[in-house]
Amino acid sequence: MKFTTRTHLPWRTGATVLGISALLSLSGCFGGSGGSTGSPAAESDNSPEQEENVARFSEGRVFKVEPGEQATEDMVAAMIQLRPGDALEFGCGYFDLYHGLLIQATEDVEIRGCGKDETVLNFRDSDNVTGLEALNVRGITVKDLTILDSPGDAFKLKGVKWGTLLNVRAIWSGGGEPITRENYASRLQVECTTPPFNEGDPAPDYVPSSDSGRYGIYPVESENILVDNSESIGASDAGIYVGQTNTAIIRNSRAAYNVMGFEIENVQGGEYDNNLAECNTGGFLIYDLENITQYGDTSVMLNNVSRNNNTYNFAHSGLVSAVPRGTGFITLGYDNIEVYDNVFEDNSTAAVIYTSYELIDGKGKTSDKKLDPYTEGLHIYNNVMKNSGFDLPAPNLEKVIGEGEVETLLPTLIGIKNIHNPGKGAHIVWDGLLDDYDAECPYPVDASGQPVPKDENGKPIHTNEHPNPACHYNAYKFNAQGERKLPEWGSCIYNNEMSSDSQDYINFHGMRGLELVLNVVDFDLGAIFSWQGLQDTLTGPLEFFADTELEDHDCSARFGRTLASLPRVTIPPFERSGSVDPAPTQEYINQLCEAPVKPGEINREALVVDCPRLDQYNLFANAQDPRSMPHEGGVPFVLNSKLFSDYATKYRVAFIPPGTKAVYMDGQNGGNLNGTIHFPNGTVIAKTFAFTDESNGTEELVETRLLIKRTSQSGKAVWSGPTYSWSTDDSGKKVAKLVPGGETRSVSWHYEDQHTGKLLAGSTDSYAIPNQNQCITCHSNDDLEAGAAPIGPKPRNLNRAYVPESRFMGTEGQGGFPQVNQLKYWQDQGILANVPALQIDGRGIATNIERLPHWNVPGDSGATAGSDADVETRLRAYLEVNCQHCHNDKGAASNTGYYLDHYRKIDAGYGICKKPTATGGGSCGRQHVVVPGSPGQSIVSCRVENADDPQRKMPPIAKSVSHTEAVELLNSWIANVVNSDYENGEACSGTGIFQSLNQ
Repeated sequence: MKFTTRTHLPWRTGATVLGISALLSLSGCFGGSGGSTGSPAAESDNSPEQEENVARFSEGRVFKVEPGEQATEDMVAAMIQLRPGDALEFGCGYFDLYHGLLIQATEDVEIRGCGKDETVLNFRDSDNVTGLEALNVRGITVKDLTILDSPGDAFKLKGVKWGTLLNVRAIWSGGGEPITRENYASRLQVECTTPPFNEGDPAPDYVPSSDSGRYGIYPVESENILVDNSESIGASDAGIYVGQTNTAIIRNSRAAYNVMGFEIENVQGGEYDNNLAECNTGGFLIYDLENITQYGDTSVMLNNVSRNNNTYNFAHSGLVSAVPRGTGFITLGYDNIEVYDNVFEDNSTAAVIYTSYELIDGKGKTSDKKLDPYTEGLHIYNNVMKNSGFDLPAPNLEKVIGEGEVETLLPTLIGIKNIHNPGKGAHIVWDGLLDDYDAECPYPVDASGQPVPKDENGKPIHTNEHPNPACHYNAYKFNAQGERKLPEWGSCIYNNEMSSDSQDYINFHGMRGLELVLNVVDFDLGAIFSWQGLQDTLTGPLEFFADTELEDHDCSARFGRTLASLPRVTIPPFERSGSVDPAPTQEYINQLCEAPVKPGEINREALVVDCPRLDQYNLFANAQDPRSMPHEGGVPFVLNSKLFSDYATKYRVAFIPPGTKAVYMDGQNGGNLNGTIHFPNGTVIAKTFAFTDESNGTEELVETRLLIKRTSQSGKAVWSGPTYSWSTDDSGKKVAKLVPGGETRSVSWHYEDQHTGKLLAGSTDSYAIPNQNQCITCHSNDDLEAGAAPIGPKPRNLNRAYVPESRFMGTEGQGGFPQVNQLKYWQDQGILANVPALQIDGRGIATNIERLPHWNVPGDSGATAGSDADVETRLRAYLEVNCQHCHNDKGAASNTGYYLDHYRKIDAGYGICKKPTATGGGSCGRQHVVVPGSPGQSIVSCRVENADDPQRKMPPIAKSVSHTEAVELLNSWIANVVNSDYENGEACSGTGIFQSLNQ
């Protein structure tokens, strides 16, 4: 890797986490800083201010990575150092990369190559699910490169403000021969001539595959996003997507051979302009998905071409798996869309499908009552529509019969109901469904009982923080007489050029007429749900058939006016926040970290940077052993339930700065549901990972991770997380060296679990010390403070007597620390304020405050051992510690809508019969996160037990082996505790249209 410095970096849009300043040492890339390897015990009265002044910050650096065996290491070393004004530059050529490119906690950075045909980053053998991921970044531009064969998403921006993807390509090899170094020059250019209508059909241009990753270009939960002159080929979900985002433009781009070409989901202020969708299953989609962070409104689609989107649907699961082959544009449950000056041609089902969740769930049966199931304010005009609906796809009988997913019947029903052109679709297809005024449904309220915000029309503005109402409020759509306000809450369709080779319009009236299916005695689903079977059965009254009165949508004729044009999207200029400090210079790091300190004192001046060696901070009495007693009153602590890390034993210490106190904050009365105790600036939390072998009487130190609460130049508190790997130097001394780029180690364990008495034994060659950006992924979520904030030290997880996780130290070092209630000890030592009066029982547990149980100890929940309540409480403790830090409404997985907060009600948000938000290998081919009574059908079971597939394993970072005991507990809960009585528990069976008719 080459490194250069420049004085100025031009403005670029991008992605960042607000207020994060993770000062990384350059030594992680360029080697150590020298100095003694022993404990810095010499006395000194010199402060850094008295020493020679050195430059503190450096910016405008360019990190250059070239193809070759060192490309991955060079990339990781560069990505963890990017600070404001920096760039990571890939040279021309083909790169084999076995680790994902992750950008975190920074702002105003650029990732670039030589051009999307000249720079190809192959992630086929990567150990991460995503190719390039930017999390919580402010100001990022990614340009001029291609990402190939990412296991999951190719380009993902999450929590990004001002992000630009310019001249990039996402592509998968698909079901054909792999794209390689030798053939990429010819394989990157994919034509669209003859897409496969059915699986197994000839595919001369490209062979799609359900094994491809999910999203090509995937900005989510972001703001001010621009995708320009970019391309996606072969995604098993959506090619170019923007979701749960405010202000987004997709323009001048192409999507081909994806399931869905372009997708705007839950976006407030989206725009498609001058794009080409071809040879996908569906061309363009604008919709709202239920049970996620926000709901969308107002998107414009103009100057696009949607042609020949006739590739069979190869998605694993999720809503996109129900999109009919041959869809030019589809909308679902999204208000205020303007579609004009587009061309739709040669789409085999319809140019436009205008539908609602009522079609999927049944009237009033959509479980998320915050979601408006209907698209309204739809404005379609001045478009060209040619050759639509000429070949309707047959239903997928395997999904219909085996999984109850009769959504695939939609095209068949359209064809049967089209009385004027039987067996064909049309240019525009509408399900004809709109809601009725619900006078009894009150205006929704937030968690505190106050009315939720509303827009100028009176429509509630919901987020995932609002509780699910009992009904869907819709009074804003109706006047005082209960009449629908039109055209605002309807649709205006006019002045479109429609070729005569296709039916102009069909309103197929939803599922009207399908009641006849239910009257067939002893019917065979395989026979009924086929083209001929439905034709033979559905011989009902004329009202069953579709009408073709497009004039119903002529708003000028009906109301004397039409819908007003929507505003074009404008992205405001980018400005740095100033919350992220530039990188410290190596000279400044050396000056602080090599300064001598007095015996027993922590080198607190050095805590503002990441020192090359752990001992330079002087945290422990024995610099070679972090299990020794901590300096300056550091307090060892343990947790009731902990993160699983390949059966590692952990030693944790909190260093509260002298003269300060942490503040007790809990989830019961402290209003701190998922947060930890509040620690003062200057706090250090150390966690050492070791592997114990009681049979040999050994314990191997592997890594020590620090969380340091620093103060940025802007005055904001920020947590930083340097990690140190233990080894033995040439003199035989143990030393822990900074490894910002991470490391992989071979480890083994053989010890008796202190809680259960079970022997735990095994080994792995893939124990991963995460790189510094990976650490932030988990530690930057649902906290009130920026950076890599703590996860474990919550009052409910500290409420116990201190007992080391391992017996190895006996009474030496931290093994001899007082074994009393930890919260009471901290209070008595004067380092924890605001603690309520604690009532301590004989086990050392405070019985009058919150407490997590030991997840693996039956009965520790307080309920009868093995009872439903006991199993569920212990399982929830495990999921909170291992998964909740991402799966909450502010976490890295917030876009999934699957939340595991400790106090959250167990319902669809907790996974009960919740459909996945995306398809791909991560869904394991299953349809719901938790299926009552069936671990084998539950996505969460598949993902927790997996430890090697980057698309599936959860958590994605902390483990390389399956946590057998936790999987058993999870599966026991699903199989024996969760049933259809749980809220939303009946939504798994008989999914879709058939369910809506059968209830």
